[in-house]
Amino acid sequence: MSENHHNQPFTHMTDGYAAKSNFDANQQLLHRSGLPGLWRQVSNLLILVTIIAVVTIVVRVFL
Repeated sequence: MSENHHNQPFTHMTDGYAAKSNFDANQQLLHRSGLPGLWRQVSNLLILVTIIAVVTIVVRVFL
Protein backbone atom coordinates (compact mmCIF):
# COMPACT_ATOMS: atom_id res chain seq x y z
CA MET A 1 0.00 0.00 0.00
CA SER A 2 1.50 3.32 -0.97
CA GLU A 3 1.56 6.40 1.18
CA ASN A 4 -0.78 8.23 -1.22
CA HIS A 5 -3.72 5.99 -0.28
CA HIS A 6 -3.01 5.76 3.44
CA ASN A 7 -6.10 7.68 4.62
CA GLN A 8 -8.50 6.51 1.92
CA PRO A 9 -10.80 3.60 2.80
CA PHE A 10 -11.18 0.58 0.52
CA THR A 11 -7.93 1.15 -1.34
CA HIS A 12 -6.13 -1.92 0.03
CA MET A 13 -5.94 -5.11 -1.94
CA THR A 14 -8.26 -7.87 -0.76
CA ASP A 15 -7.21 -11.49 -0.54
CA GLY A 16 -9.16 -13.33 -3.20
CA TYR A 17 -8.66 -16.71 -1.56
CA ALA A 18 -9.98 -15.43 1.77
CA ALA A 19 -13.03 -13.90 0.10
CA LYS A 20 -13.75 -17.18 -1.73
CA SER A 21 -13.27 -19.17 1.47
CA ASN A 22 -15.66 -16.87 3.36
CA PHE A 23 -18.22 -17.17 0.56
CA ASP A 24 -17.95 -20.97 0.56
CA ALA A 25 -18.36 -21.13 4.34
CA ASN A 26 -21.45 -18.92 4.20
CA GLN A 27 -22.93 -21.05 1.41
CA GLN A 28 -22.37 -24.25 3.39
CA LEU A 29 -24.04 -22.71 6.43
CA LEU A 30 -26.99 -21.59 4.32
CA HIS A 31 -27.41 -25.05 2.77
CA ARG A 32 -27.02 -26.80 6.12
CA SER A 33 -29.36 -24.69 8.23
CA GLY A 34 -31.51 -22.75 5.78
CA LEU A 35 -32.67 -19.20 6.06
CA PRO A 36 -33.45 -17.98 9.55
CA GLY A 37 -37.16 -17.46 9.53
CA LEU A 38 -40.23 -17.05 11.64
CA TRP A 39 -40.39 -20.73 12.65
CA ARG A 40 -36.85 -20.67 14.04
CA GLN A 41 -37.55 -17.48 16.01
CA VAL A 42 -40.80 -18.89 17.42
CA SER A 43 -39.16 -22.17 18.40
CA ASN A 44 -36.28 -20.34 20.09
CA LEU A 45 -38.78 -18.20 21.99
CA LEU A 46 -40.72 -21.28 23.12
CA ILE A 47 -37.53 -22.94 24.32
CA LEU A 48 -36.56 -19.83 26.27
CA VAL A 49 -40.02 -19.52 27.86
CA THR A 50 -39.94 -23.22 28.83
CA ILE A 51 -36.54 -22.87 30.48
CA ILE A 52 -37.69 -19.80 32.44
CA ALA A 53 -40.87 -21.61 33.52
CA VAL A 54 -38.93 -24.68 34.70
CA VAL A 55 -36.48 -22.55 36.68
CA THR A 56 -39.37 -20.62 38.25
CA ILE A 57 -41.19 -23.83 39.23
CA VAL A 58 -38.03 -25.37 40.69
CA VAL A 59 -37.33 -22.21 42.73
CA ARG A 60 -40.90 -22.09 44.09
CA VAL A 61 -40.95 -25.78 45.00
CA PHE A 62 -37.60 -25.84 46.82
CA LEU A 63 -37.65 -22.43 48.50
